[in-house]
Amino acid sequence: MRTPAPAIERPAQPLEALIRSLESQLESLAQALRERDSEAISAGSARLQRSLQQAMAVLSSATAQGGGLPDGLRPRLAKLQGAVAAERESLARASAAVQRAMNVLMPATPAVVYAAP
Repeated sequence: MRTPAPAIERPAQPLEALIRSLESQLESLAQALRERDSEAISAGSARLQRSLQQAMAVLSSATAQGGGLPDGLRPRLAKLQGAVAAERESLARASAAVQRAMNVLMPATPAVVYAAP
């Protein structure tokens, strides 16, 4: 008797590769943030954003086909979600610090409506 291949394993392969790529890109972005390498941050952010959009399309397609997500991928996706949120928070804090430093270095001047001749 011939046993059919499980249906869930085929979609898991592209999902596995996609998640592995996201994990790698997120780690690269985190490294660039630690090193304060602005070019690497910019490139890594753009790359990660494109990959996240692609991942959403693939995951939506996988769940729409009724196959759902393999159980092994769920914890990794949850971990990725937390890591993305943590990096977003880290970027927000860094941005606020840069803005405060800019305000100290270049204080806003009051707008002059009428100037005395």
